[in-house]
Amino acid sequence: MSHSFHLDVDRCTGCFACAVACMDQNDLETGDEPTAWRQVFTVETGTFPDAHLRYVSLACMHCEDAPCLLACPTGAIHREAGTQVVGIDADLCIGCHSCSIACPFGVPRFGADGKMQKCDLCSERLTYGLEPACVRVCPTRALRQGSPNELSQSVERRVAERLAGES
Repeated sequence: MSHSFHLDVDRCTGCFACAVACMDQNDLETGDEPTAWRQVFTVETGTFPDAHLRYVSLACMHCEDAPCLLACPTGAIHREAGTQVVGIDADLCIGCHSCSIACPFGVPRFGADGKMQKCDLCSERLTYGLEPACVRVCPTRALRQGSPNELSQSVERRVAERLAGES
């Protein structure tokens, strides 16, 4: 089964719990420049007195036709059998940055060793039927994970409910 993330920007409060959980789960550096695989961006819109803040939590989207996978010259980036997660074999990575250039979301991060690192959707947790750490800790349930089809149906249902409530 294919897996992906969905973020409801109307629910995200920018608490950064998802980024911290990712760093904890994956033992990532927390120094001056953390190597977070999930990042939260602040988006400011409007002007005073109608200014608004929105937050966007981004990590690897595990694209069905992943451009990073196609760009990798060594096969370090691969699709895992079973979960279909776009994974990385650090032993095969040569640090050429082709994946980073190809990714439309700017997701691949390079560690101090010059090797590519990225979200693996907590594949170890998925193996045991658990949610990724970032999804598990989201206090507003703004971040969800599932098959693209399930997530799409859920979004369609919520939009329909919202529209029906406005009538």
